[in-house]
Amino acid sequence: MTPRLASFRTSILIASLLAAGLCSLPAHAAPPPPGAGGKVSAAVADRAQQQLDQLAGAFYVARAQFDPLLYATANGDSRYDDQIGMRIAPKVRARQFALYHKMQSQLRAIPRGHLVVKAQLNYDLLAFELDSALDMEPYPEHLLPINQMDNVPSTLANYADGTGSQPLATPKQYDAYLSRLNQLPAWLDQAIANMKEGMRSGVVLPKAITVAMLPQFQALRSATPEASVFYSPVTRFPAQFSDADKQRLTAAYRQTVAVKLAPALNRLVRFLETDYLAASRDSSGLGALPNGAAWYRAAIKDNTSLALAPEQIHELGLKEVARIQQQLVALGPKLGYDGPADQLPQWVAAQDKFKPFKTDADVLNAYRGIYAQVSAQLPTFFSLLPKAKLSLQLEPELTRATASDHYTPLAADGSHPGVFWPVVNDASKYSDVSMVSLFLHEGVPGHHLHAALLKELDLPDFRKFNTENPETASYTEGWALYCETLGKEFGLYDNPAFYYGHLNDELLRAVRLVVDTGMHAQGWSRDQAIAYTMKTLGYSHARAQNQIERYMVMPAQALAYKIGALKILELRARAQQELGPKFSYQKFHEVVTGDGTLSLAILEAQVDRWIAGAK
Repeated sequence: MTPRLASFRTSILIASLLAAGLCSLPAHAAPPPPGAGGKVSAAVADRAQQQLDQLAGAFYVARAQFDPLLYATANGDSRYDDQIGMRIAPKVRARQFALYHKMQSQLRAIPRGHLVVKAQLNYDLLAFELDSALDMEPYPEHLLPINQMDNVPSTLANYADGTGSQPLATPKQYDAYLSRLNQLPAWLDQAIANMKEGMRSGVVLPKAITVAMLPQFQALRSATPEASVFYSPVTRFPAQFSDADKQRLTAAYRQTVAVKLAPALNRLVRFLETDYLAASRDSSGLGALPNGAAWYRAAIKDNTSLALAPEQIHELGLKEVARIQQQLVALGPKLGYDGPADQLPQWVAAQDKFKPFKTDADVLNAYRGIYAQVSAQLPTFFSLLPKAKLSLQLEPELTRATASDHYTPLAADGSHPGVFWPVVNDASKYSDVSMVSLFLHEGVPGHHLHAALLKELDLPDFRKFNTENPETASYTEGWALYCETLGKEFGLYDNPAFYYGHLNDELLRAVRLVVDTGMHAQGWSRDQAIAYTMKTLGYSHARAQNQIERYMVMPAQALAYKIGALKILELRARAQQELGPKFSYQKFHEVVTGDGTLSLAILEAQVDRWIAGAK
């Protein structure tokens, strides 16, 4: 695509942003300018650099220890795989925020102007991370410690097969996982205590969510220790394990599951089935909770890195829905459809010609074929590519019913690869129309290119291990959604079915802006949001319910995709317009990905500096 055509294509998106006030960032969000004045001595500069490096290192260690599953293991750092973290405990939570306040003061005492440009970026990103964490301090997230999308017991259950973020290939790794299982009962009891406090203070989950997550926890129980998913690692020891290790680990796992874990899981299930289900609320959104309106606004800023009003986002969502629907109307005849425009999604969903698979292996092989096609196109558009390859695995059976397709980053130590996990409940009903856009998002050049590059770049740990962190979701998810649009440049959307899949997936992200703000800020009910999703996307009730219940328990997380992607498209259009024939896709993508995960404000500053230099 020529720069002029690409700029024209993106101008429609920019118009939506302008209407919502998203094109320019608030002045306070931009990074502060380099220090003015005379030269700084080498000794002074070195001292500032050392202070910043020490503080950045201490921040990463603290964050990884407070929440090792989210901020270490999920990001590919295996050093904390023996820890579970107790950040949900009120005393631990208070200690964490007190430490972050201290670190924030220490950072402000470091003279930014004494740092070289590369270190100034570290400074700005550390300030952003600390500010983002402390913005959530007033809101009692710990009183909602579990849900059907994100809970520690199910995460550890999924790790039991050793193919995910926590590998099980050595006795040391088995011991690390066992250590986490030994810590899980105390975490479960703390979660129950937190939920009881939530019942007293009016901070509880919607009843529909309690109903949705109950089967997951019920399934974690077992009639015998040997039947438990948490015991299962000792049923498939690697061949090289010694008999002594096998005997020791088998006995230890059985003891932990039988004596500690099984009773704790029973306590949790009984509590959910009786006390908590009865106390769960009928409302759907965060706005119904005490201080819920402010909480939701804070969640928007936390997930998008921008201080946006829910009303702005809702209007932007409605405009994006209308824009994409117009494109779908034009595409319908190319698919062989000549019926009413609003019935196109339902028609596509009913067509057997878009469901060519018989087995799970057929689906995986199709994704491998897409991987090969994309790989052939990458060098034309990317000069900065990671060495690590992507692995493809199906979502584990335990969480298939409630999971969404997702990616887990590779480990920095090479102990496991980056994995794209498609969710296939029934291969014969699996449609191929969205497979290309889904792969571009979750795999290459989406999440995997970004996550794998992070492990290869020379970055401090708090930046290197930053692919799953909510504070930077607008970059990580925005980048992945932007990558879906590259299917057109790659020639993959010449197939009208695959282009339909892309547009329908983009429509989903626009719908998210509408229903997320609708439920959490405008009082929409769960049923109202499901109905809107079914009508707009042509989803079945079950599929729409799965999506809506995700947004109910992860307020504002679903906003990050569209907000971030529109910002990247806006920046690309700006570069194309200002640089003309000097514009390069390779260079633009290098600027966007070459410094790792950024806030949207810092990303904009980086792109503007590149444009100015390229001129």
